[in-house]
Amino acid sequence: MSEAESSMQIELDSGKRVKVKLANVLLRFAKPEPAALLAAAQAMAAEIDPDLAWQFAPEGEFHFSELAKEYFDAKAGPEQQAAALLCLHEAPHYFRRAGKGQYKKAPEEIVKAALLAIERKAQIAAQIEAWATELAAGSCPAPVREQLYRILFKPDKNGPEYKAVVEAAKRSQRAPLDLLQGAGAIDSPYQFHWRRFLFETFPKGTGFPALQAPEIKDELPLAAVQAFSIDDSLTTEIDDALSVTGLGTGEIVFGVHIAAPALAITPDSPVDKVARERLSTVYMPGWKITMLPDAVVQAYTLIEGRDCPAVSLYVRFDEATLELKSAETRLERVPIAANLRHDQLDESVTEASLTGEAVAEYPFAAELAFCFRLARHLKAQREVVRGKPENFNRPDYNFRLDGDRETEPEGHETVSITERRRGAPLDLIVSEAMILANSRWGGWLAEHGVPGIYRSQASLLPGIKVRMGTRPLPHAGMGVAQYTWATSPLRRYTDLVNQWQIIACARHGRTAALAAPFKPKDAMLFSVISSFDTAYSAYNDFQHGIERFWALRWLQQQGVAELDAATMKDGLVRADTLPLVFRALGCEGLPRGTHVRVRITGIDLLTLDVHASLAQRLDDAGAAPAAADDGADEDDDAAQAASPLALAIDLADAADGPDAPAATATDANGPVADGTAPPATAPAAPAAD
Repeated sequence: MSEAESSMQIELDSGKRVKVKLANVLLRFAKPEPAALLAAAQAMAAEIDPDLAWQFAPEGEFHFSELAKEYFDAKAGPEQQAAALLCLHEAPHYFRRAGKGQYKKAPEEIVKAALLAIERKAQIAAQIEAWATELAAGSCPAPVREQLYRILFKPDKNGPEYKAVVEAAKRSQRAPLDLLQGAGAIDSPYQFHWRRFLFETFPKGTGFPALQAPEIKDELPLAAVQAFSIDDSLTTEIDDALSVTGLGTGEIVFGVHIAAPALAITPDSPVDKVARERLSTVYMPGWKITMLPDAVVQAYTLIEGRDCPAVSLYVRFDEATLELKSAETRLERVPIAANLRHDQLDESVTEASLTGEAVAEYPFAAELAFCFRLARHLKAQREVVRGKPENFNRPDYNFRLDGDRETEPEGHETVSITERRRGAPLDLIVSEAMILANSRWGGWLAEHGVPGIYRSQASLLPGIKVRMGTRPLPHAGMGVAQYTWATSPLRRYTDLVNQWQIIACARHGRTAALAAPFKPKDAMLFSVISSFDTAYSAYNDFQHGIERFWALRWLQQQGVAELDAATMKDGLVRADTLPLVFRALGCEGLPRGTHVRVRITGIDLLTLDVHASLAQRLDDAGAAPAAADDGADEDDDAAQAASPLALAIDLADAADGPDAPAATATDANGPVADGTAPPATAPAAPAAD
């Protein structure tokens, strides 16, 4: 409309007038109208061959109008010049910008590389389209099947397999898990959970390298005891045994004998490296992944009929008052007279038989009677320190699968679930003996200035969790001044580490700090603690998740339509006779602890979700609900355990482009939270801790 010394006033198609600097003006023209010029230029630009334009373009820097004259003709008008500008702008792999309206040809090798990249991108886009079409049609391509767990839980956002699943889910309007199951990528819910766990925690497989158990070369004295272990029938890693001597003499020597692989396995040896990588045995119904190869375990396990090397704690008690008089640690060979089994003795080893009110018809009756008396005494002492008693109001559960247990379960086995009351006599005997040993050895390490791996809890207040560290701090939950894990060296790596330190104290006494494998503030100890915490949490998550699977499988096998349960918070309920927490519609407003009957309306073995609704309230609506033994912390853990399976996949992701957004946690019904997906099940509380 007008032009000044350094600017122009321009009228847009809308009628609005704007001021533009002359330096920003690329093209002046009188005809045609701007809209018509752009339309014509875009049509011409689409017909320009970029490769031919690159060949015709002048060497060095050039103006877009020069290219128009070279490509079209020497009298190229505004439409041709604008077309050349659009072509140059949209072909950065052929031409580089060199200023306002100025361009420069890209080198030939760069052009060739760019064209190859474009071709590859086109091929990948075509592959994504083909895979997405297959998935939407109900067939799973082999590459997607092979990448299944990575796609769902640790996706490469730019991977074609991931993009194909996202595109197919959006196209078919189905949740990713439902889509993949319908396409045949998931043929077994059990294998889905099992393979997912192996993918995340054992990416190299669960096999062991060829290892030989090192021999214990120490000349160990033979202990003058007849020791017995108490374990489940399926236990092969027998870490601990007990002995009682001096009955009727007025002074009892109570022995806790722990298998001693640390007498043979040395830090950084091949066996140690395997144990340090696994960190713990993984337990699940019908199967386990051991920390050590079976041949190594059998070399050190406290098997019946052998004189087994052991680290023994002997504690002297007054027989009448149970006053603790002294404690001593020895390295020795211990005769293992019997491997007693919970499942064979729980029914006969009762409180009445142990206290003399009923006839005791089982091995080591007198010794077990003293152990039970001592266990109750030790528990009472700890409860004084705790400030309140330990209440075991909920049972533990045993899972048994039918069939051959020398092979991994497949998920179709018949499962039986039986209760085992927490705090049962044999459980109490073993747990109190282990607490005694772990607490005494923790204090003993501290007395010798030898570092160890401790577990501590500052108080019993809500939100105060158990922590691991290298300092001997009080454990409020246990009611002890300090607490280590040193009684399961065949099953937990922390126990093996602590056993090395305890053996150093037993061998060297006051100079143990100089001889112990790990010194104060040793970086390796902190590394072990960090790695163990992560691995143990993952293992416990899986154990609880797969137990939840088998609990749901039991409901299906038994045809259970209704369950009695107690309410928790936010509509959660806990089944009375199963290790199962889930949400039930209609229970949201009921007080915590209300006894209800819920109707099971659906079970999803893939997401481990239970659909249920309130059938009836079993207690009086006007009565106060039963006192709950759990606090808010466990409610939070239970809520997490009852949540549907979370996926790290986001249906909002674009089908292409490198700048994909961060993963979003998604369940079977859609996105639930930004960031890393939470675990499907809550971590378990460690046994006896």
